[in-house]
Amino acid sequence: MKNLITAALITIISVSSYAQEKQPRPTKHDGNPMEKFTPEQRNQLMLKKMTLELDLNDSQQKEMGKIIAEQSAKREAHLKDRKAKTEKPTSDEIFQMKSKMLDEQIAMNAKMKKVLSPDQFKKWGEMKKHHREDFRKKHRPEMRQHDRHTMKKGMKHKDSTAIKK
Repeated sequence: MKNLITAALITIISVSSYAQEKQPRPTKHDGNPMEKFTPEQRNQLMLKKMTLELDLNDSQQKEMGKIIAEQSAKREAHLKDRKAKTEKPTSDEIFQMKSKMLDEQIAMNAKMKKVLSPDQFKKWGEMKKHHREDFRKKHRPEMRQHDRHTMKKGMKHKDSTAIKK
């Protein structure tokens, strides 16, 4: 009898706790704040930020506006293509994507050299480097630079290969 009452009590408690509505956890932020803007708004903000950082003149702002809009359109199309595909790409497809990305980066550097002065181009390169580092720290914490450099010679890495300096 005692076991029956204990089992019934446990069942009632577990059912009642399961039936309670789950409260959504508050998040620190709702994803990328840039996602809330239209593509045109993002382009304008990026252009203004570059104008402030690189001290662009009016003609440079017009050219940069075109370049930013072009890059944004390519990025949006690429993201739609990636979301549409459900299966993983083959190694040949990955090679083609990486090769295409590098070709686009080379073309972007050439466009930027035409628009920017040598000093501005140098500063833009540094901005890109800092942006890339910040992205890696935020999205790939296991790949942080200081983690790789602090490992001693001969220590095993996560993939069980010795790191050689």
